[in-house]
Parts: sequence; C-alpha cells; structure tokens
Amino acid sequence: MAYKRVLLKLSGEQLAGKYEFGVDPEIAAYLAKEIKATLAQSDCQLVLIIGGGNMVRGAKAAGHGIRRVTADQMGMLSGLINSMAMTDIFEAHGLPTRCLSNVFAEQITENYSYRRAEKHLEQGRVLIVAGGSGRPYVTHDTAAVMFALELDCEVVLKATKVDGVYDKDPAQSDDAVLIPHMTFHEAVANQAVAVMDKAALGLALEQRKPLIVFNPMTPGNLASAVSGNPIGTQISE
Repeated sequence: MAYKRVLLKLSGEQLAGKYEFGVDPEIAAYLAKEIKATLAQSDCQLVLIIGGGNMVRGAKAAGHGIRRVTADQMGMLSGLINSMAMTDIFEAHGLPTRCLSNVFAEQITENYSYRRAEKHLEQGRVLIVAGGSGRPYVTHDTAAVMFALELDCEVVLKATKVDGVYDKDPAQSDDAVLIPHMTFHEAVANQAVAVMDKAALGLALEQRKPLIVFNPMTPGNLASAVSGNPIGTQISE
C-alpha cells in the first residue's frame, strides 16, 4: 500500500556526511534528488524534520554554566539552521519547499501553524518543520512523532545509518541480524533499541503511529518505503 503523506526524520549527523560539523553539500544534493524522484513517481506528500546534532546536541551542551533549557534551545536553533540550508538546496534542485519554524524567527522563516502547514502540503510542496517542538526537554525524534500525528502522516520514516534495527550492533558484530518487524512494546522495552528515544517510541505506541527505520543513503530506499514495500524495520502493532 502506497502512502499518501509521510514524515521523514533525518538526523543532523547524517547531513554532516564526511565532515565533523555542518552540512555536507554532497549528502544534501543526494537527498534532494532522492526526494524529488520519489515524489515524481508517487502522489505522496512529504513532511521533513531535521535534527541539529551536527552542530549542537542540547543534552550534551548543558553544564558549565549553560542551563538545560538554554542548551535545548541551542539545539533547536541548530535544527533550524539545517532546515534553512536544506530548503535552499531543495529549491536549487527544482524541489518546491517551504520551511516553517516552531522557534519564532520571522526575519528568516515563517512561523509554524497547522493551517499554514496544510496549505503548503496541499500545494505540492515539501514541508520542513524546523525547531523541533519549540519546547525544551523534547527531542527532534519526539517532535517528529508529534507532527506526524498533528499533520495526519500515515507513517514516520526514521532515517538511520544502517538498514534498520538489528539484534545487536552491526558495527561491532558481523553476525548481527536485521529485525524486519518489531512491536511497539518490544521497541520500548528493549534497551538495546536506541534508534529513537523512548519518549518518541512511547508516543508512537500510545497513538499507534507506525514507524519505519531504514537507510536513506541507499538509492531507491526512500521510494520503496513510500511505496509501502517491505524495507528496513517496521515498528507497529
């Protein structure tokens, strides 16, 4: 079953690519081409949320005089910077895109509202929701589930550096086995499942919002996920 509206969650680390900081333009261009090709062959609408870990990770920035609330706000601004960059790059590749921010930054982007978001999606634009939830103590992962629910996305596509969820760390174990399907309860209870924070998984469990964990850096994977083909790991009931 092909999806009509999806939310794609990307991490800041993925955008950094071969660099330790900032946005790798090759990664950004690749993602633009993959998204453009996917939307060209489907009727799907796409919401995108981008983390800020390639610049500031709020929980780690706190301390030495920096309050946790301030550190989380710094992380939100990092996500906004990434979203601004990706908006320009997508548009440069002929992909109509609009960025709405939950952090008030009227000089550089539109403020988020539900009706404004719906209008952009209905007009065929990629919608980037920046700034996470706009509140501290809430990760971009949890914000992704929140906005998938608010905007009636059928599934959350969680991008990762590997092909899905494994029974052990594939970077450390050659015999790691991909798990094609997990229930919400299994994902929440298993401490080894660290692909999303537990608050995000708990919200998805509570609202029965399915998740697909996959590697977007393999060409065609995004199109397969949007088409409803089995890929990566599905977390659902």
